Amino acid sequence: MRKILFLAAGCYLLISCNGKSGDSTAANTDSPTASTQKTPQPAEFADPKYVDIGKKNLASLASGDIDNWLTAYADNARFAFSSGDSLVGKAEISKYWKDRRGNVIDSLAFDNDIWLPIKINQPQKGPDKAGNWLLCWYHTNVRYKNGKKLSFWVHVDHHFDSTDKIDQTIEYIDRAPINKALGK
Repeated sequence: MRKILFLAAGCYLLISCNGKSGDSTAANTDSPTASTQKTPQPAEFADPKYVDIGKKNLASLASGDIDNWLTAYADNARFAFSSGDSLVGKAEISKYWKDRRGNVIDSLAFDNDIWLPIKINQPQKGPDKAGNWLLCWYHTNVRYKNGKKLSFWVHVDHHFDSTDKIDQTIEYIDRAPINKALGK
């Protein structure tokens, strides 16, 4: 019985491979409509250069070099936290992060980072907009000036303007453990 079953499966596989379904696909790709209509996908992979920008940017933040970190940002950039708070303009972003890195955070390290450069051609509902985005996830290890240590994951989305400067950052982070560590 087993031999008959294997023989039948083999015959079915052989017959299905010899079908003419490949010919109809070839005919469809040669049609004038298929070759002239090219609508962009709603999203596609973006240039990997955005990953390089992101990695350099994150290294600057980890080292505490906020001035170098800010070179990636446009003057009118917006830095939004998942809690709803926002920093608007490069000067406000600079003030916040220089205070944070200088007076609150003793050391900062990132590992297990994941980077996804994506180009949005057709925005969906929500905060997304057309253009180049860099989505990144990384594990964060932070030691605060008060001696407390935390380890957590962060997800950050960066949008780039036409000059490849970050004009929008959205940081998804649970602030409750941070506030607890800082005694807030």
